[in-house]
Amino acid sequence: MNLVTLNNGLKMPQLGFGVWQVADDQAAQAVATAIKVGYRSIDTAMIYKNEKGVGQAIAESSVPRNELFITTKVWNSDQGFENTLRAFDESLERLGLDYVDIYLIHWPTPQFDQYIETYKALEKLYHDGRVKAIGVCNFEIEHLERLLKECEVVPVLNQIECHPYLAQNELKDFCSKHNIFVEAWSPLDQGGEVLQDEVIQKIAMSHSRTPAQVVLRWHLQNNTIVIPKSVTPSRIEENYHVFDFELTSNEMNEINQLNRNRRKGPHPSEMNVR
Repeated sequence: MNLVTLNNGLKMPQLGFGVWQVADDQAAQAVATAIKVGYRSIDTAMIYKNEKGVGQAIAESSVPRNELFITTKVWNSDQGFENTLRAFDESLERLGLDYVDIYLIHWPTPQFDQYIETYKALEKLYHDGRVKAIGVCNFEIEHLERLLKECEVVPVLNQIECHPYLAQNELKDFCSKHNIFVEAWSPLDQGGEVLQDEVIQKIAMSHSRTPAQVVLRWHLQNNTIVIPKSVTPSRIEENYHVFDFELTSNEMNEINQLNRNRRKGPHPSEMNVR
């Protein structure tokens, strides 16, 4: 497992396990399988409604808590300073934990203009030692610029939709300049067209690997943190085995050229659902 060092010195596994769209009654088994395979970073959120299942897997695991890296997020309807502090307590209770490693703002929801005071609540949680690091999800450059201007703690990461058809190069460059890691959600394009792309298929065949492993390897070699999701044990294991091969610079360039700036999810500046 590769570890990356975040801007506050905290070390984080570069490959994690995501549980978006995993039902609560499936989450415990899926996370238990992931931990058994070797994953140590688990990414959940209040709105996924599976924090209890994730917490159950953590409680039943033989892996010590301090060897696990747990991320959760404050949802849009809980934004605001006091609301965020309350939402954090509720997430901790569902997870059965006394701290999380990273707490994130799920979306900026610019229409409601509360992400600054929400982030200040995250700063309080960080200064109080209740989280080891704080960050954001789905923040565009304009949101990050305002955050950096009006808040004190630089986010350790920005979790965004990112895959070969949505490379996010400009946003990646901005984050890199400010020592903010990019973490990719839907790193495999939700198992969509990217995995069927003839370039990906060709490279996978040349390495005797699956298309998913090639795409995950592309992310890792681009210094991106990835959190693929699956409830299928064989795929959970397949996604983990991406550290024993390497793409050539030509192969990386071939994949880089696939970018279409095509999103599966909503644009962050327009996503104002609460």
